[in-house]
Amino acid sequence: MKTFGGPAILLDRNDINTDEIIPAKYLTEITKAALKPHLLEDLLLDGKPFDSQSESMQQAKVVITRANFGCGSSREHAVWAFEVNDINVVIAESFARIFRQNMFNCGILAMELSADNISGLFAMKGELELDVDVNAGKLVATSNDASQEELQCSFTLNEYDRNLVSAGGWLAYADANY
Repeated sequence: MKTFGGPAILLDRNDINTDEIIPAKYLTEITKAALKPHLLEDLLLDGKPFDSQSESMQQAKVVITRANFGCGSSREHAVWAFEVNDINVVIAESFARIFRQNMFNCGILAMELSADNISGLFAMKGELELDVDVNAGKLVATSNDASQEELQCSFTLNEYDRNLVSAGGWLAYADANY
């Protein structure tokens, strides 16, 4: 069974679209690996370019953001860019429908939390480490600063999506079940 969680990166913005996740100029790449260095390179936060090559981004396994994540074009490349960068969880208030299903199909957990829970995660001090139990629907976020602040949240997944991410994506699920 696949494990979920790890160091988190915070993207404090609504409506991050697929062109910001992976710029369209890279859609001609023929391997997922070629997408790796370009994840979020065109993202702006508070009008400033996001440092997609920072050490914290390179170590991140979890992305925490706001509402309507993955809107825009319905390309799989955006999800592949997360997959090849070993991002295993994206947490948002909501996702674009096709983007969300592409996440599950690739074995990445698209976790929807309430606005209050998302704000609670953004309010925590220091870098965050997340532990996710997919089967129990539990998330524990711990800050690495002196306070060791902790936030626990519950989330729900339908059985099919839980099985997809637990298996590692659609292909692994199909191999095991058909």
